[in-house]
Amino acid sequence: MTSPARVGVFGLLGSGNLGNDGSLEAVLGYLRAAHPEAVVDALCGGPEVVAARYGIPATQLHWYRGEYRTASRAGSIAGKGLGKLVDVFRTAAWVRRHDVVIVPGMGVLEATLPLRPWGFPYSLFLLCASGRLTRTPVALVGVGAAAIRDRPTRALVRWSARLAAYRSYRDTLSRDAMREMGVDTGRDEVYPDLAFALPAPSPATPSGTVCVGVMDFHGGNDDRARAEEIHRRYLEGTTRFVRALVEDGRPVRLLTGDACDTPVVDAILDAVNSPLVTAAEAGSLADLMKETAAADTVVATRYHNLVCALRAGTPTLAIGYAAKSDALMDRMGLGAYCHPAREIDADRLLEQFRSLEKHAAEARRTLTEHNEAAARQLARQFADLTTALFPSSAPQETR
Repeated sequence: MTSPARVGVFGLLGSGNLGNDGSLEAVLGYLRAAHPEAVVDALCGGPEVVAARYGIPATQLHWYRGEYRTASRAGSIAGKGLGKLVDVFRTAAWVRRHDVVIVPGMGVLEATLPLRPWGFPYSLFLLCASGRLTRTPVALVGVGAAAIRDRPTRALVRWSARLAAYRSYRDTLSRDAMREMGVDTGRDEVYPDLAFALPAPSPATPSGTVCVGVMDFHGGNDDRARAEEIHRRYLEGTTRFVRALVEDGRPVRLLTGDACDTPVVDAILDAVNSPLVTAAEAGSLADLMKETAAADTVVATRYHNLVCALRAGTPTLAIGYAAKSDALMDRMGLGAYCHPAREIDADRLLEQFRSLEKHAAEARRTLTEHNEAAARQLARQFADLTTALFPSSAPQETR
């Protein structure tokens, strides 16, 4: 009798980013359905949250708990430095205890938001290198990627991908980016974002509500010199758009996707100062999906706010901060409804919004068709994953 497979899941999970947690939820759903005997635990950013919410044992990702706080004093700098060394052995020991390790979705191979090489890229490299050394397969499942200019970050991401035993991507842009960075992607597949495997809520009765998903947006890794200017323009443009909706008598529901987005919500609430504008308190991707399903239309910035709205089948307009947003909208048949986050023009955005509402019925039909296709493609993703990581469980061909 064989012992149950020991499966580890890895990433910035339970840390406040609802998109990351939604990807984890999708993979746990797959494991519980296809491999119910598997023993699962996590190495993650928020172990208490993951353990409480998903019922699996979880370990802190970093030995030094102040890893993502700015180090200015000698003690904190020394703590971070020591932590990097300790994490080499902690990560290897954790990986060695498993038969397979899965990195569920997330943009782990990109730097479209500000990122330091010695942060998560270093942690991912330790994971993949440990997997190769201990002969534990590491699978990057449905991940996002983008070409990276910063050389240290680029090197860590490239080697992480090369050392992984399995890779699949959430869009073609991601696979192309890894090929551009020198990774052999000849056997890598592209599937829809893992969050499309989550159950969609039932559509609500039309209420006139518009969900506006906001983000603490300061540009990407290459925009640090003008980060505050980008943020100011983003906030001003979004606020003007919300104010215009209120002047039309539309109820507006503000959504976030990460704990860091709260100050943007507060700033818009203060600036518009209307009872028509309220803020949602979503604790999971499922909560966000319910919010978007209850709206007539969604206008959103964060990638997984878009995923939720599209999965719910609600007409959606993307305020895109990276090419992945445009790619997602194209894939779901709404490529005409994209607007740049770095250069928000409230008048143009309002014009696009009104066009989307005019064609709402057509948009809903389009999303229904594309969601059905996404479900079929993700079924193939999970079957592919079983074949790659659990060969003894994969169905055998009859000859």
